[in-house]
Amino acid sequence: MAVRLMRRCCWRHFSAFIAAPMVVPASVLAPAGKVAMARALPQAPFASFHASSPSSWADGFSVKEQVEDSRNAEHKVIRELIETAVSPQELLQLSKHHTLDSNQASLIITQLSRLAAEKKLETESILQDERFQQVISVMDSQISQVWNNTLVNLLKSLYSLGVDSNRREMQSVEQEVLWRLRRLTFRQLASLAEFFTVLQGKESKLLNEVIKKLELRWTELEGTRTVVTLMSKVGHVSPALMDRLEDKALELAEEFNPDDIRKITLALAYQNRRCVPLLRALSYHLIQKHSELSLNVLLDLIFAYGKLNFHQPQVFQKIATDLHPHVSTMTPIEVTRCIRSFALLKWLNLPLFEAIAQYALDNTQQLSVTHLCSIILSFARLNFQPSGIEDFFNMVHELLQGQLESLEPHLLTDLVWSLCVLQQAKAPYLQRVLAPDFLTQIRGDQSFKARNLRLKLVNVNAAARLESPNYGGPFLPAEMLSAVEPVAEKATLLQSSLREALAGVLGSRDNGRFDVHTIYGWHIDAEMAVNSENKPLPVKDFAAPHLLRSEGTKPLPPGARRVAFLRWEFPNFSNRSKDLLGRYVMARRHIQAAGFLVVDVS
Repeated sequence: MAVRLMRRCCWRHFSAFIAAPMVVPASVLAPAGKVAMARALPQAPFASFHASSPSSWADGFSVKEQVEDSRNAEHKVIRELIETAVSPQELLQLSKHHTLDSNQASLIITQLSRLAAEKKLETESILQDERFQQVISVMDSQISQVWNNTLVNLLKSLYSLGVDSNRREMQSVEQEVLWRLRRLTFRQLASLAEFFTVLQGKESKLLNEVIKKLELRWTELEGTRTVVTLMSKVGHVSPALMDRLEDKALELAEEFNPDDIRKITLALAYQNRRCVPLLRALSYHLIQKHSELSLNVLLDLIFAYGKLNFHQPQVFQKIATDLHPHVSTMTPIEVTRCIRSFALLKWLNLPLFEAIAQYALDNTQQLSVTHLCSIILSFARLNFQPSGIEDFFNMVHELLQGQLESLEPHLLTDLVWSLCVLQQAKAPYLQRVLAPDFLTQIRGDQSFKARNLRLKLVNVNAAARLESPNYGGPFLPAEMLSAVEPVAEKATLLQSSLREALAGVLGSRDNGRFDVHTIYGWHIDAEMAVNSENKPLPVKDFAAPHLLRSEGTKPLPPGARRVAFLRWEFPNFSNRSKDLLGRYVMARRHIQAAGFLVVDVS
């Protein structure tokens, strides 16, 4: 250790001596690090620093290295040979014909890694080559003299080549990087963080140290490219760093191009970070400055907005309008991804949805049952009925024929429930999900997903009883109808206001019911009965077929009727039309079919 420290001190004093007379522009003093910040290739995590050309290496070199190169012609020749080599053999042969220093050995290793990535070469033969062992030995013997940018690329190259992390030379390089973290530029730190996040994940000691340095030096953050890269690749590792990145992104929002906005919104979506000021700023500049967006940008944007439940009607309208011409050339996966996102956002664009319905009709051979189910579920969520409804559902029934048995229980239940919303559920669909053998598959499961599935089955059972007069069974047993009552929740402001308003009208609590859970799976906020003169009646005295257990037995007198109050409380619903929410529409239909006059409360 003492020897190494002495060597580094001597080199530092010597370098200062030879560099003292030089007058260097300020732009040269800050390494650009272009190689380190090249965009990551999805197929190879380590390819991020190989995307640039070899000539860009010099951008990240320090003043000492540039002085050394300018004074030594042999160094220039060796560097050119390294940069222009087109095969591992050419690079490894340099160690036989030239006396290399640690920087040149490091550059050879980096170039070997680049060639292996570009040409998809097997690295095992390179690692076992005697000449490679000589190169890595030279590098290790003078590791303290390797320039910063070269050292960063060297470490990534060793990992990319698959060098054993327990090997002494590998640990020596890692330790050297740890010692120099304070002297690395912010862009070099960002490059290391990006690389190790993809390669090693959260458990890397070196990554943790790099993240700490980025958190401390976040004020040095410059340029949209670095912000986007850190947000999309590193932000999930450190919430504290992500907070700073969001602030910086808000400051630079006007400078982002559409692909930058796509990456940032996706990063926020995957991390479930609903940063409203940033999303609003990005949405504004997207509308104001970018007239044409590519298909990938459009699909990723609407996905991110849907996942974050962030509503921006102008953006939705632009995305829907821009997507419309692309529909006919989209793949089934792209179509289903698009329509599910709009359904999650409860945003209905009629031309786009009509185009998707026509796409389904024109591409029946390409659509799988899963794709078709996604389209139907999305249509049902927004209660969308295509203009060519007969042709569309004839196609649906034809494709689904004989396929119900192959669907897993949750998807099958969602499919039949959606067909009930759209009033297209035929007897075979109802019989399949209401049959006793189907119910045994979900009995005993108390998960939230299973409880939601049972509630949808109760809705399907109601549709079978109230809207399918020719359906003969089977139906759900009584114990299934009682098992779906939800746990009591705190009343909302709208519910409290409704109860206060009705208290004066009812006169007596016996004249009304509140928070009613019906056997149809639907919730009624308030219920009352009135006579032919619209005066309240003691509703609890009369038979209530919509309840599992009725308090009264008397029939309603002639001319009397029941009134149900349904709460319309969807604050994030972009379009205020109640008919555009499939669940609400089916609840209203069923309650009306049960003999109620329905009053919407909002």
